[in-house]
Amino acid sequence: MSESARHQARGSGPRVRFAPSPTGFLHVGSARTFIFNWLYARHHQGTMILRLDDTDAERNTKASVASIFAGLRWLGLGWDEEYRQSDRLELHRKIAWKIFDCGYAYRDFTPARNEEGESSGTQGTWLFNPSMRALPQVESDRRAAAGEPFALRFRVPREGEQRVRFRDAVYGEQAKSTADIEDFALLRSDGLPTYHLASCGDDADLGIDYVIRGQDHLSNTFKHVLIFEAAGAKPPHFAHLPLLVAPDGSKLSKRRHGAVVSVTTYRDAGFLPEAFINFLCLLGWSPKNNREKMSRQELVEAFSLEGIHRANAVVNFKEANTATAEGFDRKAVWLNGEHIRSLGVEELSERLLPIMREKFDVDLCQMRRVTPLVQERIELLRDVLRLADFFFVDELPPYDPAELVPQKGDRALARRILERARQVLADSEFTHDRLDSALRSAAQELGLKPGQMFQPIRVAVCGRKNAPPLFETLEVLGREKTLTRIARAAAKLAES
Repeated sequence: MSESARHQARGSGPRVRFAPSPTGFLHVGSARTFIFNWLYARHHQGTMILRLDDTDAERNTKASVASIFAGLRWLGLGWDEEYRQSDRLELHRKIAWKIFDCGYAYRDFTPARNEEGESSGTQGTWLFNPSMRALPQVESDRRAAAGEPFALRFRVPREGEQRVRFRDAVYGEQAKSTADIEDFALLRSDGLPTYHLASCGDDADLGIDYVIRGQDHLSNTFKHVLIFEAAGAKPPHFAHLPLLVAPDGSKLSKRRHGAVVSVTTYRDAGFLPEAFINFLCLLGWSPKNNREKMSRQELVEAFSLEGIHRANAVVNFKEANTATAEGFDRKAVWLNGEHIRSLGVEELSERLLPIMREKFDVDLCQMRRVTPLVQERIELLRDVLRLADFFFVDELPPYDPAELVPQKGDRALARRILERARQVLADSEFTHDRLDSALRSAAQELGLKPGQMFQPIRVAVCGRKNAPPLFETLEVLGREKTLTRIARAAAKLAES
């Protein structure tokens, strides 16, 4: 049965969740997990749940919580329900003791170095403490009543050959012998739940239908299946996502790779959220027709778990230039440029305006006039600061007067061109067609090709050779600013 048919048969859409731990900024891999959950929910008219897994009080920080919410809000996808694990501790303890009462857990009074769980038996290491596992109930109750600290451990079946099985929507059938699973902790000695218990307890209580998370959690799922079954809850379906890796194949790490793995880095660099979402979706997933540039609605319509790859996805950033346009994955930058070019002038102007106002006194009306001239050349929103700065300064930054000299010309010719341009533009109407006609006629008078005529003027008014189309630029700059800059350029040539 297909995903859509299964959810239709149940009469309601699936409930999925994104459950980050607030121990750092929002990682790009975590953002992709959120996006895939969101797309799955929206594709099937389901429910998207945000749940902060914040029971690790020693590592959780307010700054991390703020970063996670800042990143998610920038993506602009939203969610339907919101929870914090720290508000649900009593529920977790209740489930733990239910498992204990059913005989699937025991108290371990041995001081443990890692109460979350130890390494698996496949490594030839710790599986369980026989004396604690076999401790009579009466003795266990007596020691607990006396105040002796203990961890509550799951009693993994040891009798005969047993295997824990589940089917993963990405990686297929999975199985593991209980002989290779340690008696993992459910409650620590301070009474707080472990990750395994809290995660499963919340998933069961919130009615999560599909757990969509990173492939690094695949090995945990065997323990989680045991918890669900011991608690009398039906395990959800599982789908584990391929990891995001660096160009050298290493897992993307906050510690090793720094800012380039933080969502807010992309926001601050000038990515559009819709373009960033598009980029992350193509890391480990592809639509049936292998499209690349896709709108949010197109992603919702095309998304399926069948399209997720098993191979890890490479983020091709350059470590020497991380968090810069040159350092970002080129596909991410290209997609961002494509999305920028698909925006209407009004919308793009509104997005560019706050950036320009960081350095210049600009209003929305001015921005609307400049935006069409630079839209085709912008890859990241912040590019506008270097592409359009000359429109808003009173005086251009210093530039080499040699830039004013046209091809196959000299400084004297450049001065003649600028002087003639100043005469012509002093009387010309400042509209595209009139400017075009006047300057082409002047080029003919001087016996020049149009390109030779236009280069000195372009450098004079923009301070650079690479600039937006000349006549549109002159029209926006206006007569006074244009003539002033041409006069200054001619003076530069006379001085040099």
